[in-house]
Amino acid sequence: MGTFPCNIIYQLHPRQPLVNGIAEGSCYCYLGGSVEQRRRVFSSRRSCSQLAVAAAIVERVRETGSEIEKLRFRWVEVGSDITETQKQAISRLPPKMAKRCKALMRQIICFSPQKGNLSDLLTAWVRIMKPKRADWLLVLKHLRLFNHPFYIEVAEAALLEKTFEASTRDFTKIIHYYGKQNRLEDAEKILLSMKEKGFACDQITLTTMVHIYSKADKLNLAKQTFEELKLLEQPLDKRSYGAMIMAYIRAGMPQEGESILREMDAKEIYAGSEVYKALLRAYSMTGNAEGAQRVFDAIQLAAIPPDEKLCGLLINAYLMAGQTQKVRISFDNMRKAGLEPVDKCIALVLAAYEKENRLNAALELLIDLEKENLMVGKEASEILAAWFKRLGVIEEVELVLREYAMKGASG
Repeated sequence: MGTFPCNIIYQLHPRQPLVNGIAEGSCYCYLGGSVEQRRRVFSSRRSCSQLAVAAAIVERVRETGSEIEKLRFRWVEVGSDITETQKQAISRLPPKMAKRCKALMRQIICFSPQKGNLSDLLTAWVRIMKPKRADWLLVLKHLRLFNHPFYIEVAEAALLEKTFEASTRDFTKIIHYYGKQNRLEDAEKILLSMKEKGFACDQITLTTMVHIYSKADKLNLAKQTFEELKLLEQPLDKRSYGAMIMAYIRAGMPQEGESILREMDAKEIYAGSEVYKALLRAYSMTGNAEGAQRVFDAIQLAAIPPDEKLCGLLINAYLMAGQTQKVRISFDNMRKAGLEPVDKCIALVLAAYEKENRLNAALELLIDLEKENLMVGKEASEILAAWFKRLGVIEEVELVLREYAMKGASG
């Protein structure tokens, strides 16, 4: 057992009783001595006090360490006392999966808050099983396949482990995961962590952030991130351009998006069909027929064959712009291209005829469609019914509704 320095002082001066580790009245014994003697006495008392505090801190640390040790996750192999659901989940694990991976998967599948927290489980796994990066990736793969709720928590914990050997792509996957769930703050947190650890943002990471900011209606942040993309040595690809175009579309600025589209055309980079369709829809819904026609032409220049839905968006743009003649022209062009008009397109043409009060032209269209064995669908039927009702032609309304009901029953 050790001896504190204050007890040594007491042994040197046993005539003074020891109170709290300090010889009572020791200061008075030396009051008559020299200044140097008094200084040594007070210095000794101060040292004893500091040592006592230090000893108390050490003892508290030991107690805390014992408490932490008690709370630490205890790795106990999963037994037979588990639920049927857990048994089924474990049975889905590949037979040839590495033992260390299967051991962790079993623990995660059967994990409950009563056993501790997940981070302690992962720490225990690393300490006991000594996993490699391939093991981490295999576990994450199957957690994702199982759509397990702990997937993202394990993925984030892996970033902090040396055995995982995290790369830029690992951070990007988590950022993308949060982006799909519209969890902007979590995505930004991972991005910040990535930068703090010295990983450089590449084109994929920044493009993902543009998508996330776009969906969160953060146009300025999307623009700032897009400018960062331009500073990279690697030239932008269609995904990066497309992300910024979508950001402008969501912000109600299709003209800005079309400007980027022209920039892409100059570099012979063509956006995906979903980007063209979104831009065409933006112009169509606002009745900007000129913009819709420009995008429709760009779609054909990009060697993307227009389908019925794209044609319908162009027709709708002309209808909303009040250019009913071009509605019929676009409809005829679609049929000449060999595309079968869907009910939406037929309804738009009938709506255009209704605006011009051209009932005979509408009836001629219906006869032509009948010759081609094309039946009028629900939306077109509703337009006809409303039109006939407005004209007061009751019998025709009943006929249209009856035919629609019979077609619905047979379908």
